[in-house]
Amino acid sequence: MKIAFVGKGGSGKTTLSSLFIRHLAATGAPVIAVDADINQHLGPALGLDEADAAALPAMGARIPLIKDYLRGSNPRIASADTMIKTTPPGEGSRILRVREDNPVYDACARPVELDDAAVRLMVTGPFTEADLGVACYHSKTGAVELFLNHLVDGRDEYAVVDMTAGSDSFASGMFTRFDMTFLVAEPTRKGVSVYRQYKEYARDFGVDLRVVGNKVQGQDDIDFLREQVGDDLLVTVGHSDWVRAMEKGRPPRFEFLEDDNRRSLQALQGAVDTSYERRDWDRYTRQMVHFHLKNAQSWGNERTGADLAAQVDPDFVLGERAVATA
Repeated sequence: MKIAFVGKGGSGKTTLSSLFIRHLAATGAPVIAVDADINQHLGPALGLDEADAAALPAMGARIPLIKDYLRGSNPRIASADTMIKTTPPGEGSRILRVREDNPVYDACARPVELDDAAVRLMVTGPFTEADLGVACYHSKTGAVELFLNHLVDGRDEYAVVDMTAGSDSFASGMFTRFDMTFLVAEPTRKGVSVYRQYKEYARDFGVDLRVVGNKVQGQDDIDFLREQVGDDLLVTVGHSDWVRAMEKGRPPRFEFLEDDNRRSLQALQGAVDTSYERRDWDRYTRQMVHFHLKNAQSWGNERTGADLAAQVDPDFVLGERAVATA
C-alpha cells in the first residue's frame, strides 16, 4: 500500500508519518519510508542523528541510475536520457517490489533500525546552494515519482511518503500515486485551508483523502475540525510526552507510546488496509499516462528532443500481472 502524508508546513506531518512508519514496522510489516519534503526531517524523526541523516544517499542525485535501471529492455524508450519523471513502465521495463533487493535500493535506500524492526529509508536529498536559480525542487522529487510509477506493492507491504508541504504536491501527478492520503491539519482556520485546497484539486482524480487532526487540546478542537472537514476527519492526536522525548533525540521504546496515540495509529492502518479492496491498477496506469502526456506536450518533448507520447505502451497495465510476465 502506498501512503502519503501531506499538510501545511509546521502541521506535524513529518512527526506523524514517522510515528506511522514506526507503528507499521512494529507489526512486522515491510516498510519503505520516503522523505520527499524540501525540508529533510524524516531521518531524524526516525532516530538518526544529524550526521547520519545528512549522509543518506540522495535519490535526486541518482536519477540517471534510477532511469537506466527502470528502463530495462523497454523498446519504446530509446535511452535513459529520454525518460522524464512521468515516463510510464511498459513491456520490458523493470518493476520494483517492496521486499526485493535491486540496484535502486542499493544506491538510494539505507536500513534504519527501529527497536526490534527495521525499515528502508529513501530521501530525495536537500535543496542545495548549487540548485539556487537553476533548478526547482520538483527536479528531485521526480525520482520519487519514477519510483512510485514502477512499484508494485502488495497487501501488508507499505511505502510511506512524507510529501512536500502545502499545495506543492500538485506540481506533478505524484498526488495520484497513493492508495491513501493523510492530510495533517491543526484545529485552526489556516490548518484546514490546505485541506480545502487539496480536496478541490484532487476531486477529479479519485484521491482517497482522510484528515488527521494534530495538536488537539480538547473537545472544542475536535468539534471545530469536524465542522470544517466533516466525515473526512479520521482521528485526532494530542500532546505526547513520547513525541517530546523523540524530538529531543531521546525516544523511549515505541511500545511506551501513549495508548490514545497508539489507537490513532491503528485507525490509520485500518483505513489504509481497507482501501486495498478499492485498488484499481487500470485507473492508476491511466492516470500515469495522463500526466505523462501532459508533461510531454508541455515541456518534455522540447527538452528531450523526442516524441515522449511514443513511450506509452497501450497494452501495459501496472500490477501483479505485470510482475508475473516481467
